[in-house]
Formats: sequence, C-alpha cells, structure tokens
Amino acid sequence: MHSSTQDTPASTSPLEAADPADAAVEAADDATASDAAAPTADRAFHERPGGSRQVWRRLAADRWALAGGAVVIATTLVALLAPWITRALGVDPYTYHLDLLTPSGIPAGRLGGISAAHPFGVEPQTGRDLFAVVVEGTRTSFSIGMGATVLSMLIAISLGLSAGYLGGWWDAIVSRLTDITLGFPHLVFMIAISAIIPATAPRVPVMILIIGILGWPSTARVLRSRTMAVRARTFVGASRAMGAGGLHIMTTQVLPNLVATIIVLTTISIPGKITAEAALSFLGVGVPPPTPSWGRSIGLAITWVATDPWYLVFPGAALFLVTLAFNLFGDGLRDALDPRTGEHR
Repeated sequence: MHSSTQDTPASTSPLEAADPADAAVEAADDATASDAAAPTADRAFHERPGGSRQVWRRLAADRWALAGGAVVIATTLVALLAPWITRALGVDPYTYHLDLLTPSGIPAGRLGGISAAHPFGVEPQTGRDLFAVVVEGTRTSFSIGMGATVLSMLIAISLGLSAGYLGGWWDAIVSRLTDITLGFPHLVFMIAISAIIPATAPRVPVMILIIGILGWPSTARVLRSRTMAVRARTFVGASRAMGAGGLHIMTTQVLPNLVATIIVLTTISIPGKITAEAALSFLGVGVPPPTPSWGRSIGLAITWVATDPWYLVFPGAALFLVTLAFNLFGDGLRDALDPRTGEHR
C-alpha cells in the first residue's frame, strides 16, 4: 500500500493513503506537492501539520470574523455566568419595582427609567430591572439555541453521512424525508406543538426538541454531498478492498474529512436556532413568564413601543448583535478553511 502511494503523482492528495497515520507522514514529506494541489477546505485542515496554523492565521487577518468571535465568546460567558453577574451587580430579573412606575405603568424618569441602579431601565407594568432580564434572557435563548443546534447536527450527521456512504434505498428514503421536512411549514408546526404541550412541562427541553428535530435537513443535504465526494476517493476504496467494514470506514475515514464542514455548518446554524426560539417566545408559545427571554421581551415591548420605546431597544439589540456575530464568525471561518470562497466575494 505504501509503495503504491509513493508512485502516485505529486498532485495526489496525501489523504489517499489507507492509514491516517501514513497520510500524516506523507503529508509532512510532501508539503510542496500538497500546496500545489490547491486543497479544499477539509484537505487544508487535515493534510499538512501546519494546515491548522494557516487556518488560524487567515482567520486572525479577518477583522470582522475576529469581532464576531469576540462577541460570541462574550455572549457565551454571559450565558454561563448570568446568575453570578446579576447577583454581583445587585439586580434581579424576578423582583418587581412598582415604585419606579407611573400610575399608568410606564417607567418613571427619562429613557425608560435608566439610572445608575438600573442601567437598561425597567420593564413597564412590572418594574423589573431590564439589564437583569436581558442578561438572564441570554442564558435562556443561548441555551435553547445551542441545545437545538447540537441535536439538529447529530441528526444531520447521522442521516447525511449514512445516506451519502450507503446510497441505494437508504439514500432514497433520507432524500425524500429531507425534501418533506424542508417543505414543511416549520413555524406553524412549532407553534402548534408548543401550544398543546402541557403548561407543567419544562419548556426549555421541549423547545430544544422541537427546534432541533426540525432543523437538520439543509445540513444533512450538504453532508450527504460531501460524503459522496469523499467516498469516491482512492483511500476509501483501498480500505474497502482490504476488508474494512462500512461503519469503520464511515467513522475513521469519511467522518474525519468532514470535520471542517461540520464546524462551519454548526457555527452558521446557531443564529437560526436562537432566532427560532425568539420567534416562538415572541408569539407567546415559547418559555412561559416570568422566565426571561429575548423573544418574549421583544414581544411584550411591541405593545409598549409608542409609550416606552426603550423597552424594545436592549433585547432587540442583543438578539441582533448575537445573530450578526455568529454570521460574521461563521463566514470568516468558512473563508479561512477554504480561501477560494473569499476570492470571489
């Protein structure tokens, strides 16, 4: 097997060795040939020992991607540390401050009641601290978005990888299921399911299941196509000829070559899941009150926008900023993994 790999032309990818360890050795011995081969995103990430360093170097050169990544990291920290942040600042998203409201329920003072004690102001009717509501809402929206993304990616990887590798009747079933799910009215279905779930059921796990189960089709379609491309490579055929089983080839040969694609698709799909949670909460079928949520705060703020527009600013800005940050970081990561995508933009 090693002799046949050494006899191939310089443009042949080192990944076409049957053994991943042999591929790494050959990549180190033939870095020049690998550069001349104009590798794809997955190859650039796996072929050369310095490939990952080059990816990070290209990512570091993209200022928008770095800005998006910084916001993503900050949002993650806020979501993880939300209770400690509110406790350290002496604010609580569940405490009513009716003394800060006018008789009509509008926050007293200017700019929605913004003060040193309440930097984002307070909610109409309840007087709850809006800064604490937005911080705790980060935890709710982010946890639902991340949980739904993980679930949808697991489904997409399982179906896309198996359909692309096995083909035949299984590929036909998965393809038809993908088409049906893509054409399904997701929002209507999510609203219907959320509405019939008992009020005593934990809403966060329910929303993760609903959004995650419906969020896999487009990702699975991309992974199926990439799997079919990897399956046609020489090293997969060599492993099959040597008697390796299908499960072994999928997990040790094909799946590692999809890591870069999976990372990018995961990063890009997270904002869609967060927005889906916000839409459900906005429509009143998401997390129940008084649990803070960006979408529910935006939905409540719509009714007060004429008298207290500042109520809408902060939860809306948080949702917009996080969605934009994930998209910028995902685009930058895609361009870093495959520089040719950025050349045409």
